[in-house]
Amino acid sequence: MSVPWVVLLAALGIGVLLFMGSRVIKGKGGPGGSASFFQAQTPPGPAAPTNDVLVIPVKDKTGKEVEAMVLVPVNGGTRIQEARTNEVAAVRSNLPTPSVPSTNLAIVVLPGFEEKFLILQVALARRAISSGSFDGLMGSQTRTALKAFQSREGLTPSGVADDATMTRLQAQAAAPIYTNYTVATGDLVRLLPLGKTWLEKSAQERMDYETFLELIAERTQSNPKLVTALNGGVDWNRVAAGDRIKVVSIAYPEPASKAAFVRISIGARTLQVFDAETNLIAHFPCSIASRVEKRPVGEALHVSVVAPNPNYTFDPEVFPESAEARQLGRKLILQPGPNNPVGAVWIGLDKPGYGMHGTPKPEDVGRTESHGCFRLANWNAEYLLKLVTVGTPVFVDP
Repeated sequence: MSVPWVVLLAALGIGVLLFMGSRVIKGKGGPGGSASFFQAQTPPGPAAPTNDVLVIPVKDKTGKEVEAMVLVPVNGGTRIQEARTNEVAAVRSNLPTPSVPSTNLAIVVLPGFEEKFLILQVALARRAISSGSFDGLMGSQTRTALKAFQSREGLTPSGVADDATMTRLQAQAAAPIYTNYTVATGDLVRLLPLGKTWLEKSAQERMDYETFLELIAERTQSNPKLVTALNGGVDWNRVAAGDRIKVVSIAYPEPASKAAFVRISIGARTLQVFDAETNLIAHFPCSIASRVEKRPVGEALHVSVVAPNPNYTFDPEVFPESAEARQLGRKLILQPGPNNPVGAVWIGLDKPGYGMHGTPKPEDVGRTESHGCFRLANWNAEYLLKLVTVGTPVFVDP
């Protein structure tokens, strides 16, 4: 049974000392914002209860309104404490305060998710510095991307989003992080189940997206788990034309110049593009060959061919671990599409069998290894295609 507010107000005089002993009131008065600087003022009328919370206005000695005194039931304390913890974290961070509060669903789907990290990832990508699929996690790829940006800007490459770094990213971080995407009929008609075997895949007319979630996640450079978290009420098996989906708002900048050379780091698992003045144009996470002998470290290679939307020749000899490959004993041709084994782009090098290309699994880039080529997320491979030409030098570092 709820305690009448009149009784609660009457008891306030007795309970205020106990209440003040358990509550820290922050302010600008004495050292550390001492509570002794503030005076509780009797409200002109009964304070309106909100969700069983009684709010009592408080003014300092100058008459200025300051943080209100809040009396909450025991079962409401956790809710208030969570709100205050979030406020403190936002104030202490150099990253901008999120424009849209993150949901509990995002935290459940992506443990460690913080929207301020998502803002950082998007801001970097808007400067062509990719941390991989957006996920709102401060992982190694995000720190590596941040260091690359800091080095390009002449800052200490700390991997920490300090004041100087965020000043350089201010415009990109302040722009809206989210937008709404309206599902088009063309999005849905292109969806196609993917064959389970190499032989089944070779019989398909194209290697397109299997689901709309896969399509929209790749189109917005996002981890599918993030898209799911942003759209908690969506049944992805029943998406229809005209539906509106909340997504990250992202677009790479138009290239100001072509690449003078590309540098791939085996140890860092990154691919970076530089102009003629050795300025960093773009930075991408990159998967490398699992077998050391297939890593062309120290070799000066060159781009020999560029092919958007390539087909793929399946060679059983390249997949000795595959029982199906051993049984087939012949090559197969797989048609173009984002789920093609080399993704949406093939950039061949002048070393037979080697190239830079896309992938049907962008979330794995930089975290898993390839059979020998340099694998990028499709959107990064497509951007790289805009930067390189036949003859562009490619250096592979340890």
